[in-house]
Formats: sequence, C-alpha cells, structure tokens
Amino acid sequence: MTILSPSRCGLTTVEAAERLAADGPNVLPSARRVSPIVLLLRQMVHFFALLLWGAAVLAVLAGMPQLAVAIAVVVLLNGGFAFAQEYRADRATQRLRELIPANVVVRRDGRRILIGATDLVVGDVVLLEAGDRISADLELAEVHGLAVNESMLTGESRPARPRAGGPVYAGTFVVEGEAEAVVVATGARTRLAAIAKLTREAIRPPSPLAVQLGKVVKVVAGIAVAVGVVFFGLAVLLGMELGQGFLFAIGVTVALVPEGLLPTVTLSLARAAQRMAARNALVRHLEAVETLGSATFICTDKTGTLTRNEMTVAEVWAPSSPPAEVMRTAVLSSTGRMSGGKPVGDPMEVALHVEALRLGADVEGQVTRRFPFDSVRRRASVLVDGGLHLKGAPDAVLPLCRAAPGADDVLAQMSDRGLRVLAVARGRTAEESELEFLGLVGLHDPPREDVAEAIWKCRLAGIKLAMVTGDHPRTARAIAAEVGLLGPDELVVTGAELPADDAALGELLDHDGVVIARVTPEDKLRIARALRGRGHVVAMTGDGVNDAPALREADIGIAMGKSGTDVAREAADLVLLDDHFATIVGAVELGRATYANVRRFLTYHLTDNVAELTPFAIWALSGGTIPLALTVLQVLALDIGTDLLPALALGAEPANPRTMHGPARAGNLIDRRLLVRVFAILGPAQALAEMGAFIGVLLLGGWQVGTAPSLGLLAAASGTAFAAVVLGQLANAFACRSESRWIGRIRWRTNPLLLGAVVVEAVLLLVFLGLPLVSDLLGGAFPPAAGWALAAMAIPVMVLADTAHKAWRAKRAREEAEDAGSALDTTGSVSVTAAPPPGRR
Repeated sequence: MTILSPSRCGLTTVEAAERLAADGPNVLPSARRVSPIVLLLRQMVHFFALLLWGAAVLAVLAGMPQLAVAIAVVVLLNGGFAFAQEYRADRATQRLRELIPANVVVRRDGRRILIGATDLVVGDVVLLEAGDRISADLELAEVHGLAVNESMLTGESRPARPRAGGPVYAGTFVVEGEAEAVVVATGARTRLAAIAKLTREAIRPPSPLAVQLGKVVKVVAGIAVAVGVVFFGLAVLLGMELGQGFLFAIGVTVALVPEGLLPTVTLSLARAAQRMAARNALVRHLEAVETLGSATFICTDKTGTLTRNEMTVAEVWAPSSPPAEVMRTAVLSSTGRMSGGKPVGDPMEVALHVEALRLGADVEGQVTRRFPFDSVRRRASVLVDGGLHLKGAPDAVLPLCRAAPGADDVLAQMSDRGLRVLAVARGRTAEESELEFLGLVGLHDPPREDVAEAIWKCRLAGIKLAMVTGDHPRTARAIAAEVGLLGPDELVVTGAELPADDAALGELLDHDGVVIARVTPEDKLRIARALRGRGHVVAMTGDGVNDAPALREADIGIAMGKSGTDVAREAADLVLLDDHFATIVGAVELGRATYANVRRFLTYHLTDNVAELTPFAIWALSGGTIPLALTVLQVLALDIGTDLLPALALGAEPANPRTMHGPARAGNLIDRRLLVRVFAILGPAQALAEMGAFIGVLLLGGWQVGTAPSLGLLAAASGTAFAAVVLGQLANAFACRSESRWIGRIRWRTNPLLLGAVVVEAVLLLVFLGLPLVSDLLGGAFPPAAGWALAAMAIPVMVLADTAHKAWRAKRAREEAEDAGSALDTTGSVSVTAAPPPGRR
C-alpha cells in the first residue's frame, strides 16, 4: 500500500477505514497516569516519613501510644498538605493532546468533508487555510502564500514559508495563505510525539533543599539511634532491667527525632510560595522555592521573555519619497492587518499596517493579482490599479531597482542594530525589473522595559545568564546586546556549532552572557545537562512545546503564564504569570530568603534538641543520682507544640536588603558556623538555664543528691525545667532572626508573625502546665513561684549568650579585615562591580 494517495481526490472511505484500523487513531501516546492514591502514598513513605513511622512504632513498643498517635498525625498532615500542593504536577504530556484540533477539513471520495482529527490517517489530503491548527505531520502538495507559525516547536518567532514538497508539523498553525497537503505521520509517529517522549524521559533532578534535608535527616537519625544504643548500655550498667532499659532507650531515641522539622519545612516553603504568587510567580512544586534561590545559571529564551513578542516598525528610511508612500507599498504587498484592534495574519505585516496607519498612508486599493512571498523569491508583490508594489529581503529587491544610492550603508547600520530589514519598491508594470526604489523599513521585537535592570540584578547576585533561542544568531546577538545580556567575550554560537561532547559543551557555555541561537529541543536538553554537570544549579525559561523537555531536565523550569503553552506550564516548576523576566529576580530573592529562613529554624530546632538531650545525658553521667528533668512526652510537646509556630514564623522572615548582593550561599545547610552557634553557644546556654532551674527547685524542696525526690516535688521541678526550655526558646526565636545582629538591633515589627507566635507559645506553656489533665499526661506540674523565677532566668541567659557570641564574631571579622587590608565593613557589605543598567548610574 502506498503512503500517499494516488490522486488529489484523496482516499476513499474504505481506504481510510483500513488505515485507521491498521495504524490507530491520530492521538498522542499518553503516559500511564499515576493514581492520586499512589501520589498520596509517596508523600507518606519518603525517608523522613519512614523515620517518623519508625519512631511511632518504637513509641508503641515503649508503651507510649499517645506519642505514637501524635507522630502519626504529624506525618499524615504533612503528607496530605504536600500532596494537595503538587497533585497537578507531571501532566505535561497530557496537555500535548490539546494541541490537536477537534476537526479538520479533508478530501475523501473526491469530496470536501469535515472529520474528527483523531480519524486522520496517512495518505489523507488535508485542506489548510489561515487560522487552522495543523493536526498531523504533512507534506505540502500545493501552496498559495502559506505562512506557518512554528514557534511552539522551533522557538523561531518569524513564520515559516514552506514550499510545495516541504513538511509542516502537528501542533503548528497557519497564519496566512492556504494549501493542500498529504498526511505522512499521525499520532505517535509525529514530531510532536517525539517531543512528548523527550518530556517524559527527562528526569526532574532532586532540589538542593531536598539533598540538604536528606543529609540532615540521615545525620539526625544516625545520632538518635547511636545515642539510644549508648543509653541502653548505660541503663543496664546502672542496674536497670533489660526490658526497662530497652524501653528507656527507645524513648530517648524518639525524643531526639525532630518531629516538627518536616511540617516546619513544608509550611515554610508553602508560605514562600504564597509570597511568590503575590509577585506573579506561581510555584508548582514546593521545593522549587528554595531551588530558585540557589540558581547559579539562568538560560532564558528571547521571544516573549526578554522581548514583548510584538513586532514593531523601528525605522523607515525613505531617501526620495515620503515615509507614508513607503509604508503604503509595504502594506499593499501584505495580507496581515490590524482589524478591530486585534492582529490578523503575519505579526510583521501587522506591524507594517500599524505604522502605515500612524503615518496616515492610504492603504486601500483594488488588488488584481498577488505574487506571495516564498523562500526562493524572498519577496512579495501585488498588482494594484495596474501598478506593481513589492517588498522583500533587501538582497532580493535591491538588484531589481534602477538605483538605490546609500541603501547599502543604511542597510548595514540597521542590521548591526539587529533590525529585520525590508526593502520596498514599486513599478509601472507587472515586470519585476527596473523598479523605483522607495526605501527601507527596519522592524524589531522590542525588549521589555524592565529587562535590563533585571539582568543587572542577576549579575549583582552572581548569577550567570545565557540566551537560548531558536532565532537567527544576528537577531539574538543584537537583542542580547541591547538589554545588556551579551557578555564581554561576545560569544554567539548556533545549535549546529555546539560540541558533541557534553563536557566540552559545558566548558564552552560556562561563561556569563553567552548567546546560543538556532537551538533544537535536543540542544536545550544537552545544555541543561552540561551546565548541571559543571556544578551549576540551572534555571531554564521557556514558553513553547519545544521547551518542555528542557524545563523538566533543568533544576528549575520557568514557564511563561500568558504567552506560554499549557505543555510548558505543566512541565515547569515555576510559572511567571505576567511573563516578565524581571519577576524571576523577585522570586530568586524570595528563594534566597527561604534558604536563610531554613537555617534560622534549623538553628532554633537544634538548640531545643540540645536542651532536650541534656537531662538524659546528666541522668546517665550521674549514674541516676540526678533525676530526669524531662519526660519523653514533654520532649514531644516541645517539638510539635510550643516550638512549631515560632519556627514557622522564622520561616516567614522577610528578605535582608543585601540578600541579592553576591552569589547564593553555597555549601551545607548545617555548616560549621551553625554547629558552633547551636552546640557551643545557644544549646549549652539553654541547657544550663534548664538544669539550673530544675535542680534549684529540687534543692529548695529539700532534695539531697543521691536520694529520690517525692513525686510532687519531682513533678514541680520537671514543670520548671519545661518552662525554662520554653522561655529560653522564646528568646532564642528572636536571636535566630539574624546571625550577626543582636536582638536589640532587629526591628520587631518586620515580622509580626513571630510576635503572634511567641504569644501563642506562652499560652501553650500555661496550658501544658496549668491544665491538670494535660500536665498529668506529660509528666510535669505547675511550678511554684520560685520555680517561675528560676525558669524566667532562661531569657536573659539566652540573650547574653547570643549577644556575646555575635560581638566576638564581629570583633574577629574586624581584625581579619584589618589584617587583610580589606575594605569590607563589619556588617559584611561587599563592593558591587556589576555595572548598573541605564538609568541607575
């Protein structure tokens, strides 16, 4: 059976039915949809969730069902929240199906009929006209002024002008002219389906935050298990029965697991996502919030991202005729128009019409014959009232003119500015020779007004930029230079010039201000992989179908919300609702602030863990002569009770004014600076206040070391220790707002959530100690007046420890700066070497 139909009459109904039965319907293959139940279960079985489930099981074995239920509730709530946020993710391939139109006009049995696009088969003769979306891969048989918008596949902003015998592809659409074509591929065999396959195969890499938190969780889990084993051995050595010692060790292990960390991280990212949405940046995956803040390389498209995607006339050069005459001829030889305030047809020709109307040109005339543009002639002409009007590429038009003095120089000047130049001429007859040269028209897609400043801010933040586009390299270079993106090396390469080896590709592109033109979807994938292989956190912007695979391959995919396709938006992690490149800068700032906030509440949580572990350590080291100051349930009440809201409030801390100065903070979330602050300063200070208050109440109650205190006295002392930890954490919350400024220099009103959180924390403290039902369950009692006084000392102890440490660090920084002859001041300011954009000097 031949692929093409033997005649222009098309297939017969019988032939079409046979081919449909053999090849199947014209639909894109769909990936197996993941059940929502499976998606929800995935949120319940990642490493940290499994760790908490394990802690719940151990709590049951230790005879603490209340603790097990509380941990299970934490896992379920957190998993349910994350599932709700990401339920609509990973559906890019499904959206590709929407690019296939519902109906298409074909010729079958010699008749013109309308059929469903899914019923198209190889060999069908399809009839195309302006406005039609192409429903399968076609081979053109007859062409009449056809222009096809292929930007969704190629990234090229200019409509293609395919000739008879050439291909057009599914997912593109006709902007001008008409044609007859024969179907050569349907469904899974189309080029669109190949891109869908690339999208499915691109694996989304784990975010930096996920990697860092994974490390934190594994370290904490290892420490918890190790400490539990040690305490089991100590308990046995101190004479405790094996069964009791095992249960005690399980309790210690569970106490060290930071149950509140997971919901704190999730809710903090959700809060940041809400703030990004308020700035027109819609987050589709929560971890993308922090990933964007870690970005070191942004690969941006040109059309619609850096530019408005609106072709306009920038210059009309008319050496011997009024500009209106030039524009009249340009419009008469065009079909694109601005009609009823809406563009119809080729955007370039619409721009010509708008400029002609602005100049007051008469664009009416009776067209008697039209010679459409094609890739061979590279010009379009029309006969109006017996006269010839013509426009086209300068090298195709100027040789037909009698004379064009000065045109070559002006053409060179316009081209150097990146304008798309058309030559305009007219004649008295239909002959395209000895024409009268009228002038040159330069068009361009103007950059967005705020792009230059956004690029400057990215460079201020140490982020490298590259333009990745399907456009012509000369156009791309000019736009890059105009907005300030082009680097000092002025490196411009095309997709065909990219090295085949990924390592060589990464080395070539790992420079700021690179321009890569004429790229294919496969090129974009390789670019993302190569840069990630160089250690970069890569953000890739895009708006077309062709961008979807690269958006998934990059560390963070950024799609356009207005001009972008559904495919690109569904494949992306972040959607710019206003399509403004500048919105990325605000999102990067929030991402960096989120990273800093994660460090803030990690400091807050770990400080509390030191205070929680201290009573068990002292009990073990004292051989049991000093009673346990806290119970396991009190530890849980601290983790997911009093600590949770202040930690969440720290996660909403506003960005520091200098957040965007210098590169993103690299390295581990938990580094040496954080560990010193937690385990050498804040943690010991809180533990000292806690144990001092506990032992103080015992001594005031008549307790002697080595004796067993009464149950009432022990409960009161334990309640005092609990209060000391909570009050110490209250002060610690304000101390954690900054790693360098002491509490008195931080404006309280800049984070009103924290003020509300500490009020709630204080109320919870009274509930946990004042309600007999709750206090009896936890194992503590309401402290006496002396106990409250001792517990309150935790606040000044924490403030003094924090202030002394920050003062020491500031002094050390000054000394190091003086020794190095540095110009840095003690606040850590940096000199900015990036040149500001015009208007900010």
